[in-house]
Amino acid sequence: MRVRFAPSPTGYLHIGGARTALFNWLYARRHGGTFVLRIEDTDAERSSWDMVTGIVDGLRWLGLDWDEGLDVGGPHAPYFQSQRLERHRTMAETLVANGRAYYCYCSPELIQQKREAAEAQGGGWMYDRTCAALRADAQAALQAAGTPRALRFRVPEGETRFEDRVHGPIAFDNTNLEDFVILRSDRQPTYHLSVVADDIDMRISDVIRGDDHISNTPKHVLLFNAFGYEAPRFAHVPLILGPDKKRLSKRHGATSVMEYQRLGYLPEAMVNFLALLGWSPGDDRELFTREELIAAFALDGISGGNAVFNPEKLDWFNQQHIMRLPIEDLAARVQPLLEASGLWRDSFESAERAWLLRLLELFRPRIKRLAQFVEDARPFLEAEVAFDEAAVKKHLSGAGMRAHIEELARAFEDAATFDPATLEAALRSTAEARGVKAAALIHATRVAVTGRAVSPGLFEVLELLGSTRVRTRLDRAAKVASE
Repeated sequence: MRVRFAPSPTGYLHIGGARTALFNWLYARRHGGTFVLRIEDTDAERSSWDMVTGIVDGLRWLGLDWDEGLDVGGPHAPYFQSQRLERHRTMAETLVANGRAYYCYCSPELIQQKREAAEAQGGGWMYDRTCAALRADAQAALQAAGTPRALRFRVPEGETRFEDRVHGPIAFDNTNLEDFVILRSDRQPTYHLSVVADDIDMRISDVIRGDDHISNTPKHVLLFNAFGYEAPRFAHVPLILGPDKKRLSKRHGATSVMEYQRLGYLPEAMVNFLALLGWSPGDDRELFTREELIAAFALDGISGGNAVFNPEKLDWFNQQHIMRLPIEDLAARVQPLLEASGLWRDSFESAERAWLLRLLELFRPRIKRLAQFVEDARPFLEAEVAFDEAAVKKHLSGAGMRAHIEELARAFEDAATFDPATLEAALRSTAEARGVKAAALIHATRVAVTGRAVSPGLFEVLELLGSTRVRTRLDRAAKVASE
């Protein structure tokens, strides 16, 4: 069993392409098959090496390795379509030789005129086979004159059928298929020719791709048969829609896979999320490791209906996988983000390692993305906190708040131990002695030590900050609090 992912490097790896690659990869790994990465770069004007790099980076981040293809090699190289053009042209000429294709000398302008004339009369237009019946001498004269010519596949009469492993049997009436171009007048192969020629040469047994290719499939089946090969098995997977039920695009947010890495998503979470966009294991399970997905994946679990990309659901998956990570692994994932933000200290690898791990454990249940940890943990990682004006106005402006905070600072200093239970007891005793609600003092203390109105449990926060920093921050807050 051999499958392929064949992206066009005219854009970075997006969510839809990543999901297609994942389904192919899971299917190959599930059945001990071969996963081929082929780059379909025949659109020279729009293709670029940066895009190839972006696609490869995205696949590698997701952990989707390939057995043959770009930078791996294999028995069916080359794996860049642009390096296989002569092979495509040679195969096209065999179709001319056996009467399955013919040269078309009609100019684009003439074809456009005929199309516009038909549309003006309220009808559609398909190529009318003007050149299909050209005599040999007429063809020779046109060729001698240097008239540009394309090569068209001669669509046979009848019906083209194939079994889709998602949608079931599909049939197309060939009268609705025009004789389509397989070689342009500049000798460039079209997509239809290139993809079939490469699938033949690379012995692809199963083609798993998006629903938008269903209309191409009868052309491909006809080409496989014309070349004397049995068509591969097809499975067309549902498209991915945005929350507004329109096709996923940039307006729905980040669509490049690597953008999700920069936003702090885990590849394990993205793989889990993508796998369930249009596929179900047949039970209520949602959380999977990569190995569990491989063991469960089957094409009959793919739904025929379109899948909806739900960012909130992706956040949920990410949070669940963050909770599953061993704490040392989580620290390794966060380190590059802390470094990029200038918040990393070398001591986090040595003397302060245990403290950093405790900090991560404190925030882990609250963060949906790794980047969120960097922002939420700033009060612990910077020397001074930046006060949120709204938080100060709400929680440090009560009458007598300055004196309350000063008294609390003294109570914390007198505490026998600086642990959550002792600190909570000291705060509640101070609040009772001063006739203020404990909640008001808790909120004020949180703003004093973090600069914010929201944080993890206050007393765990105080313990992690340590007595020295807590005293310094309470003294500073007292100066801005109301008398």
